[in-house]
Amino acid sequence: MSMEMIMQPTSRAGIVLKLYKGHFATGHSHINYYIDITSQKFCLSEARKVAQELASEYKLYTPVDTILCLDNTEVIAACMASELTKTQLVNINQDHDINVVTPERVVGSQLIFRENSVDMIAGKNVLILMASVVTGYTAKSAMETIAYYGGKMVGVASIFATVEQLGGLPVRSLYNPKDLPGYATHDAMDCPLCKAGNPLDAIVNSFGYSKL
Repeated sequence: MSMEMIMQPTSRAGIVLKLYKGHFATGHSHINYYIDITSQKFCLSEARKVAQELASEYKLYTPVDTILCLDNTEVIAACMASELTKTQLVNINQDHDINVVTPERVVGSQLIFRENSVDMIAGKNVLILMASVVTGYTAKSAMETIAYYGGKMVGVASIFATVEQLGGLPVRSLYNPKDLPGYATHDAMDCPLCKAGNPLDAIVNSFGYSKL
């Protein structure tokens, strides 16, 4: 199997998904699609479109004090904070100040905050923002971190997600496996592509992919 690039138009605010179909290894699973959302994370115009879509899920009823960023989503988070605080009748957070923070990753994928930034979590309503939620492993680590520092998780937002809820709260995403025909994720030890003798095409993570 070799990587096949697909440019897939969507109905979401003019956003086009750049997909690779193949055999990929993440830190926790094997997948047959890699969604390249580099431009959505780092290009301001596209990040703003994603932010507008995701913010619409939280404008009415969800108070947000802090957006906790994972997967290099800081640009989207800043745009979301701007969108959530606009002076509008339908904005529960209008004219409010929202923190945009990124935890530090230490040994064993543990997430921590230093003393100078703990106040942005403790006693705050925290929204987790990710590029993708597939196994939920990273999101659960973020939830544990928020609880440890005395914050209250109010939601999980992501560009792509395969799970519908975490910690009793819905995972709001722009796309899910229904948007990717034949999408599949498997434990590395139970991967049908591996069992069929198909070599890995690339190793993927939040920074991108590295071909093998």
